[in-house]
Amino acid sequence: MTISDIIDGESELVATGFEFTEGPIWHPDGYLFLSDIPAHRIFKLALDGTSEVFRDPSGGANGLTFDRQGRLIACEYHSRRVSRTESDGSISVLADSYSGKRLNSPNDVVVKSDGSIYFTDPFYGFPADQERELDFQGVYRIATDGAVTLLVDDFGVPNGLAFSPDESILYIDDSRHQHVRAFDVLSDGSLANGRILIDMRADARGAADGMKVDVAGNLYVTGAGGTWVISRSGEHLGTIVTPELPENCAFGGPDHKTLFIAARTSIYSIRLKIAGVQ
Repeated sequence: MTISDIIDGESELVATGFEFTEGPIWHPDGYLFLSDIPAHRIFKLALDGTSEVFRDPSGGANGLTFDRQGRLIACEYHSRRVSRTESDGSISVLADSYSGKRLNSPNDVVVKSDGSIYFTDPFYGFPADQERELDFQGVYRIATDGAVTLLVDDFGVPNGLAFSPDESILYIDDSRHQHVRAFDVLSDGSLANGRILIDMRADARGAADGMKVDVAGNLYVTGAGGTWVISRSGEHLGTIVTPELPENCAFGGPDHKTLFIAARTSIYSIRLKIAGVQ
């Protein structure tokens, strides 16, 4: 497979004028949620480019996703917690500490089909006016009963993460070491057999950041020079280049064949021939 077997058009501008976009996620009703981190807001963005504020303030929300009941999950780096917006608009805290110590700055998040939540917690984005209580940058699992378990603690800067289509593998990228690691997901939700899938170091601006996966198992990872398209075997198939450096991405549209790319002040879209996994 080559990138020409995947891409079905050129990137197009959807909306601009934000401060710094992150965490796009497609809602089945036909719009995107996205974080504007320095503005401390979460927006709802329609495909015609119009937007409205969904949450203000957002706690410095970064990565977003939905749980199995369709409720919005947010990694709030400034509030140092993972939260959930309930159906009545109230905010519930799902995790803000581990072993009695406050989290660093939760960054990105994904939900497994059993309802458990996996998130990364780097120092990156740590509020300058607060003190760190953990001396490592972890990857965690929140069980359906609310228990928080540390899964991995040896990342330089853990950032984006995504499951393979069958959820047998969890991919996690490292913004410091510029690579993507793959882990086997065990029956109890823990991770094993960590290995480097691909080295993303390149002579271009940008670092491994947001990540999504398509139904064929290809990864879409924002990184140096653009959004890298990577096969499940770790081959770099090509890079989607946008006018602004990308930070994260999400599949959407009625057929899930549109890739939305959060790139600094803007959201871009590009049509694909393969549908994505939400």
